[in-house]
Amino acid sequence: MSLNLTSAEIRVLGCLIEKERTTPEQYPLSLNSLRLACNQKTSRHPVVDYDEDEVTMALEGLRDQGLVYFVRQSGARVTKFRHDLADKFSLDARETSVLAVLFLRGPQTVGELRTRTERLYGFPSLEAIEETLRALAETADWPMVREQPRRMGQKETRFEHLWGDVVEQPAEEAEEAVISSPRPSRDAEVSELKEEVAALREQVQALEARFSAFESQFQ
Repeated sequence: MSLNLTSAEIRVLGCLIEKERTTPEQYPLSLNSLRLACNQKTSRHPVVDYDEDEVTMALEGLRDQGLVYFVRQSGARVTKFRHDLADKFSLDARETSVLAVLFLRGPQTVGELRTRTERLYGFPSLEAIEETLRALAETADWPMVREQPRRMGQKETRFEHLWGDVVEQPAEEAEEAVISSPRPSRDAEVSELKEEVAALREQVQALEARFSAFESQFQ
C-alpha cells in the first residue's frame, strides 16, 4: 500500500497534525482556521495562498482516503476537521510529529528535524530522531520516508516523505535555516494573529450558542 497525495492535501494534513500537537484547545480546526494555518508565512515551505475552495477540495480528497473526517460539535455552528493518521497507520506521537514537519517544510536533515519538531514533540537527541526515521522507513504499510542521496555541496543528507508531491527546499535556504533563526516578518506575525483571532471568534460563537440553548430552557 502507498499513497500519492497532492501538495494541497499534504499541506492540509501537516497543518492538522501540527495544530493538534501545538494548540490542542483549538483542535479540531474549522475551515477558516485550517486555511490560515496552510497559508502561514513561517514554518512553511513553500509559502502558499490557498483559498477556501482549494482547502475544501484537499479535505474531501483526504476524507475519501480515510485520512480526515468531519466533526459537528454540539453547540458549534461550523463543521470542523481532524486527521485520523495515527489510528489508521498505528503511528505514535514521535512519528506523526516528524511526518508533520516533513509535510510542512520539505526534505530536511536530522538536525533540522530535531529543531523543528520541538513544539510538537521533545526529542531528547539526534539519535531519537534517527530511530524514528528508521521506524517510518520500515513501517508495515509502506516506506513512509527515505534518505535522499547526498547532493554536491551538502554537508549532510536529507530525509523526505513518500506520501506524494515533495517540494525541495533550496540548499542555500536550508543551510541558512540551520545557522540562524530569523525574526518572523510582519506579514507572518499578522497571519498568526489572524489565526488566533479566528479561533477566539469561534470559541465565542460556541459559547453564545450554548448560552442561547441554556436560556431557552427557561422561556
